[in-house]
Amino acid sequence: MRIRATLNALALRLDGNETPELLHKALADLPPLPLEVEVAGVVGQGVLETLLELGRERGLQLRPPRGEKYIPYTEVIDQTVRSGVRIESPGTVVILGDVNAGAEVVAAGDIIVVGKLRGLAHAGAAGQEEAAIWAMSLEAKQIRIAHHVAQAPAGEATARNPERARVVNGQIVLEAWGRR
Repeated sequence: MRIRATLNALALRLDGNETPELLHKALADLPPLPLEVEVAGVVGQGVLETLLELGRERGLQLRPPRGEKYIPYTEVIDQTVRSGVRIESPGTVVILGDVNAGAEVVAAGDIIVVGKLRGLAHAGAAGQEEAAIWAMSLEAKQIRIAHHVAQAPAGEATARNPERARVVNGQIVLEAWGRR
């Protein structure tokens, strides 16, 4: 839960981990301003009943979500991912090492490889087109972002410089990043 004060209200963003007790405790010492509530996760019946109760006292307005997708956390893998290993994460994955050919990294958020990416990388696996794949050396034969797939051209050598892959106008594009 996040709370911030605006000029005329208290803006609440509920992520789905709240309890009625937590809601009462968080608002107890704050000014009795009306509530503007954005629900970004699954909220239980008890929390909804508490919101309605507080809304009768303070005033209540529900706001639509801002279109952001909640990424739960960043997972850091501090070793090379070997062939045959599959890493899946509901968040962003940072790999401090290489991703060898035959290895797979699937993440709902971004994939960041501080090393060579030779295996399969699928960022934004839950449909998040804003996700990106970052690598010090992007040598993978195939990468995926959301439902988009890109294949490396046959027989063409890669630049072996830091690159970022992201979706632009419905296609995956590679861009240099880092030193210029």
